[in-house]
Amino acid sequence: MRDPVLGVAPLPDAGPWPTIDPFLFCVHHLDAFPRGNGCLAPAASLAGRQLGSDFANIDGWNMYHGRQVSGFPQHPHRGFETVTFTRSGLIDHADSLGAIARYGHGDVQWMTAGAGIVHAEMFPLLDEVEPNPMEMFQIWINLPAVDKMVDPHFEMLWANQVPNVVAVDDQGNLIGVTIAAGTLQGSAPPSPPPASWASRPDTDVAIWHATLEAGAMWALPSAERGDVGRVLYVFRGSMTVGDHGIERRHAVQLVPDVETPIVAGPDGVEFLLLQGRPIGEPVVSHGPFVMNDRRGIEQAFSDYQRTGFGGWPWESNDPTNGFGAKRFAKRPNGHTESPTEEAISPTTPDSGGRTRS
Repeated sequence: MRDPVLGVAPLPDAGPWPTIDPFLFCVHHLDAFPRGNGCLAPAASLAGRQLGSDFANIDGWNMYHGRQVSGFPQHPHRGFETVTFTRSGLIDHADSLGAIARYGHGDVQWMTAGAGIVHAEMFPLLDEVEPNPMEMFQIWINLPAVDKMVDPHFEMLWANQVPNVVAVDDQGNLIGVTIAAGTLQGSAPPSPPPASWASRPDTDVAIWHATLEAGAMWALPSAERGDVGRVLYVFRGSMTVGDHGIERRHAVQLVPDVETPIVAGPDGVEFLLLQGRPIGEPVVSHGPFVMNDRRGIEQAFSDYQRTGFGGWPWESNDPTNGFGAKRFAKRPNGHTESPTEEAISPTTPDSGGRTRS
């Protein structure tokens, strides 16, 4: 039998995980946020934190670039896509196009930055009695040169639209796979934005989160193409892949076009799968801009300084949606959508993002 493993590498204790083309960035945010203080912020002392750039994971959570509410106040992007794959907690989105959203608890936001967008991603803590844990993946996918300057666009894949394929092995152990992109056993989520690399039929992009019970055995199906990259990131538990024992916090690069036998360890296993055909173009990046050459980066800075990518229409750099809003997304044209199990919220961000609606 052909060895399905091309290589195994440890993951860093903190910060982004290493990726392969077409992926640029992948980070697993896991924050044990405390209860909220009535202003959507942590009901805890912020002493000792480097506010504005807090990634030290003090007490198991971070403020990131937030100074009162945790999160990422307004910042620009150009030349790639962000995929925010949530598992628990909430995110308040606002952008330079005038769109706003609140999503989480299994929702996926897929945003094509394209020619340029400014957005904020804040983490409101609504529960004032119990902790507000948050877990999510943020993944950046490159755009080819021909699509670097497309119009910005985002899609919401609500949790009830994101397939969860469940299987049972011969011993009755459960295997569950949540599919943010790609197809498994005929199940696929709604389409990503139209200019996405994942929207092309020949790229075989997949983003899956898999959970296997202790001892569960699963044959990971082969990719549709042999020219894709395929990496598993093990972030909980352990497993055996073929003849290779894989511990927590390791990445496994796989041969894509062979079926891969996986056996979960004694505590089960969770992993993220990223897969896709490489774009194969030069990548030059500087912070939030990803282009094909230095000239493109210089132009991105010039355009952002000149236009602000449309300007920032909100009164604060870190707007939130107050206490009354359930999960929803309001497009720049005013169209509002929400998960089918929740009513569309009439609320909009307040000027400071702190008061009850």
